[in-house]
Amino acid sequence: MPPVIAPPIPERVRTLAAGAAPTHVSIAGDTSPALPARGGVDTAGRPVLLVLPGDPLYDARDEPVVTVDLTSNRSLGKHELSRGLLKVQGWAQAVPVAEVRRTAVAIAERCPDEALFEVLEGTDGPRLLRVDVSRVIYLTGPESGVLDAEEYLGATPDPLMGEAERMVQHVNGAHRRQLETALGSLLAEPVPGAWLWELDRFGATVRCGVEDPTLIRLPWPSPMTDAESLEHAVRCLLCHR
Repeated sequence: MPPVIAPPIPERVRTLAAGAAPTHVSIAGDTSPALPARGGVDTAGRPVLLVLPGDPLYDARDEPVVTVDLTSNRSLGKHELSRGLLKVQGWAQAVPVAEVRRTAVAIAERCPDEALFEVLEGTDGPRLLRVDVSRVIYLTGPESGVLDAEEYLGATPDPLMGEAERMVQHVNGAHRRQLETALGSLLAEPVPGAWLWELDRFGATVRCGVEDPTLIRLPWPSPMTDAESLEHAVRCLLCHR
């Protein structure tokens, strides 16, 4: 059996979703253009929409079918680039009253919004709607496809996601020269414009160039099981000569 060099697709999609923000929502049967969306993604992977009075979904009572666009971005210097686009289709439902506070706190960690405080006040202001997922269409660079609800909701994000993101930010902010030197040694040719693009328990992906980039996957000898092992693997990569 060949070694696993990248996360399984459901895990990768759930990882992207966990760090994504909703940008647009469209309502089935409505010919109007997609609407700007606010909110986040809860711990189960379901998009949560922050809707304001006057929004078309604000007074929805019959669980309309919607498609929510989730985008996950990466900042490389002055450039904000997309890591992936997810289109989550399903039924918009009011978040149960008993779960509103927990849901608001969960999405505020990654998508802070002052209107979330108004939700917690329980007035006639903003509401939270979450999507009962039917399927997820994913476009992540060279990969695209569809996950049904069972595949998507049955997966979990990379358990090292939080630590990995902090390491990506640190390497790109302080160690890009070392990354370029190490990659040049591995490939036996200069590699200018290298950025750490993805980092997970199965390996690292380096992006060479911002426009028309080349992606290079560097798998670990075996999957990392904790943050300390992942940090050690990244250090070994940067120190390669």
